[in-house]
Amino acid sequence: MFHLVPLEPVDYLILGHVTEDVTPSGPRLGGTVAFSGLTARALGLRVGVVTSARESTSLASLDGIQVVRIPSPHTTTFENIPTPKGRVQVLYHEASPIPFEAVPGAWRNTPIVHLGPVAHEIDPAYASRFSSSLLGITPQGWMRTWDEAGHVSPQKWDSAELLGSQAGAVVISREDVSGDEEVIEALAHQTRILAVTEGPAGSVLYWNGDRRRFHAPEMEEADGTGAGDIYAAALFFRLYTTRDPWEAARFATRLASYSVSRRGLEAIPTRKEIDDSMMEVLS
Repeated sequence: MFHLVPLEPVDYLILGHVTEDVTPSGPRLGGTVAFSGLTARALGLRVGVVTSARESTSLASLDGIQVVRIPSPHTTTFENIPTPKGRVQVLYHEASPIPFEAVPGAWRNTPIVHLGPVAHEIDPAYASRFSSSLLGITPQGWMRTWDEAGHVSPQKWDSAELLGSQAGAVVISREDVSGDEEVIEALAHQTRILAVTEGPAGSVLYWNGDRRRFHAPEMEEADGTGAGDIYAAALFFRLYTTRDPWEAARFATRLASYSVSRRGLEAIPTRKEIDDSMMEVLS
């Protein structure tokens, strides 16, 4: 049994590991489920999270979100080490996988479902189980591998063709594919809507054979961690509400740009940032 109390229906369901990120100031809660889930909550949605973590990992930061936690000996733990040649990522621990049976029945027809793996914790076959939802995928956890020492490196997303045809939208970063344009083009042909985030440069959206770039406003960067997850939640939300991929990408790019000026989960959008981004898009 994964939950002991009745759960209310939600508007936005996200599956994936929370993480304990190693930082100079100590452990910090992170992971796609944290950044995207809190962004969806800030956007006014009822959010549900299915994750896996050890009992001692505090999920207090996810206040206002219904959480199903699968017991695990460990919490997935990453360290991101900046170097002159780019970020080096190390995986120290993995939490238990997330079985589909852990998803409450009341959540299996949620309007927006987000698969957000960080370390292969989700079976790609789950995608077909959410056929009545807008399925958003951030596949970075299927696009990385690691050696015995935990050093992370990119790998091919083996289930891209299968999941691309099932997803309403897929969001990756240019870093996920080491900037390989051929890989990006292939993914664009395999998905209905593909968004590629490019840090300070903004994002590029591929849809219906077209490609458009969305520039981000200049911000002083304190920490870029989580910006792509914030972008994804904003994109999936606006795609569901407007059915306009271009408008959704414009809004997501604008909203995510604010996040880099703050560290950790403080990067979650404020009400003013959401309103300002909406006004900018609609003006």
